[in-house]
Amino acid sequence: MQNKLSRFLENYGGILLLLLGIVLGSIVGVFFPEAVGWLKPLGDVFLNLLFAAVVPLLFFAISSAVANIDGSQKLGRIISVMAGVFLSTIVIAALCTMVVLWFFPVEAPQVPAESVSELLQAGSDDTWGDKLVRFVSVDEFYKLLSRENMLAFVIFSFLTGVAAMRSGQAGDSFRKFLSSGNEVMKHLLILIMKIAPLGLGAYFAYQVGTIGPELFGFYAKPLGLYYLLGAFYFLVFFSLYAYIAGGRSGVDRYWKNNILPSATAISTCSSIATMPVNLAAAPRMGIPASVANVVIPLGTTLHKNGSSMSSIVKIYVAFVLIGRDFFEPATLITALGITVLVSIVAGGIPNGGYIGEMLMISVYGLPTEAIPAVMIIGTLVDPIATLLNATGDTIAAMLVSRFALGRKGLNTEGIENG
Repeated sequence: MQNKLSRFLENYGGILLLLLGIVLGSIVGVFFPEAVGWLKPLGDVFLNLLFAAVVPLLFFAISSAVANIDGSQKLGRIISVMAGVFLSTIVIAALCTMVVLWFFPVEAPQVPAESVSELLQAGSDDTWGDKLVRFVSVDEFYKLLSRENMLAFVIFSFLTGVAAMRSGQAGDSFRKFLSSGNEVMKHLLILIMKIAPLGLGAYFAYQVGTIGPELFGFYAKPLGLYYLLGAFYFLVFFSLYAYIAGGRSGVDRYWKNNILPSATAISTCSSIATMPVNLAAAPRMGIPASVANVVIPLGTTLHKNGSSMSSIVKIYVAFVLIGRDFFEPATLITALGITVLVSIVAGGIPNGGYIGEMLMISVYGLPTEAIPAVMIIGTLVDPIATLLNATGDTIAAMLVSRFALGRKGLNTEGIENG
């Protein structure tokens, strides 16, 4: 019993502390609204630490992932098909979420008018060409280090990773540096998140004290929609993907061998912790080792259906809070692009999606009032998001086997005994 409690606290302790901070902050905001002005600086310190860390975190996460892809001809077809499968399933998950939010809109609480004007005041006279150039590039290197130019920085990081991958033996030391830097930055995020209960609690107290207790009802609907949609997507779409990959037997093999990976994903809230279980289940699903050993490890970092869906929900919630229309065509297209990036950037560690949330806030230039909202949504949907992220990797591997290796790409020998 003691061991079970210890494992539970180890896996969910961070989330429980965040929820405790949010609850205590809410209580302070409701019963002591005059004190929230004194607490807000604590939240600002936490957010500033995240913003200061987001640039190196993004650089090492993206460039190291790209640099360490095996570019050999042997893996070329598998990797190209894998990229198509990853992108397709991520976009499908995002589009499904957009459709649900269109049919079940959320009503916004009242937000101070200055928050909206802060968002809308810049760049109104720019042409589309000016906006596009500024969106994807900068004219000086130092400008890449500003979170105001985050998309340009992401593109630069990706190209750096490609260059490192193509540099051959001469780039070995640099690739090791990128991988080492990625690990260091992950631990930096973990350290920063140690104060998240205090920082988010302080900022949530400020939100409740200034916007009001109606926030609780506001969060309930998007969370309910996400959990219902996530369960539907998990059962229906994953079954559809398994059917495309291997017919009825593919569906049977997938669900028969997906119980332990699903339980691991929910209990650990970590795609990385689920990866070994996925690799063990892959042969019993009929996935060849040549596919599983490439797709599942890369999918742990690069393929996240749950993060795709939560990204759309968080962008939608942020736009509702500031009173802006989420369903404008340009906003939807940008949201899809951000979702793809978030699904790549949000590493396989618990609560790793905070970096994607900082990216989203930066690209849209949203006011600080929207930041705690998207972080709270991300925290509360983490268990089912991890379930979709982690178990989606074996589904992706089944699809890659089908399209890269042909109709008989899935192995059948020995499956009955597995």
